[in-house]
Amino acid sequence: MKSIFTPLLLLLSLCCLGEAAPVSLFNGQSLEGWEGETASVWRVIDEVIVGGSLEGNPQNEFLATKKKYRNFILKLEYKLIGNEGFVNGGVQFRSKRIPNPPNEMSGYQADIGAGYSGCLYDESRRKTMLAKPEKELVEAIEKPGEWNRYEIRAEEQRIQLFLNGTRTVDFTEREAGMDMTGVIALQIHGKCKAQVSFRNIVIEALPDALMPDAK
Repeated sequence: MKSIFTPLLLLLSLCCLGEAAPVSLFNGQSLEGWEGETASVWRVIDEVIVGGSLEGNPQNEFLATKKKYRNFILKLEYKLIGNEGFVNGGVQFRSKRIPNPPNEMSGYQADIGAGYSGCLYDESRRKTMLAKPEKELVEAIEKPGEWNRYEIRAEEQRIQLFLNGTRTVDFTEREAGMDMTGVIALQIHGKCKAQVSFRNIVIEALPDALMPDAK
């Protein structure tokens, strides 16, 4: 009598081929696996990554993963507080550091704060807002100064952003030559007195080659 488990295991293996189980990008204790200005800007406090200061941030600063990603589902929680200047942060993805100025990064950004939460921005490259939800929608779903949930889905040319469970962006990249692979990075904006915090940072890597979603 043949075992019924062998075909089942084979089917499960094929279904999971090329996919990875969700993993945490932050161990809650240290910035292992990340790189950035950890001497004065980025630190770990009570199992939370904290960037910037209410005393002032002279320039943009990014804490970046050492590993690169192409297609993925990234989930995290953020909290932004501030009292002066352009109180803003963000989450870079498919990004890279640039040589001049060396504190900057180039690539897609899921924006946070200053009226741009839930928006998709192209940092240091096209330097433009690629997709922006209605202001009234963001005001209804975001909780300023409190913890908020961000989900970033990057699937080939399609990028979706979800803020507290509500989709704010569904963008399709149509310009040729855009980098599809890069690091993920956390940002605190310069020229402000603000502090940004991140926790529960989990990523699910998807296959490197995906069929475009017809929906």
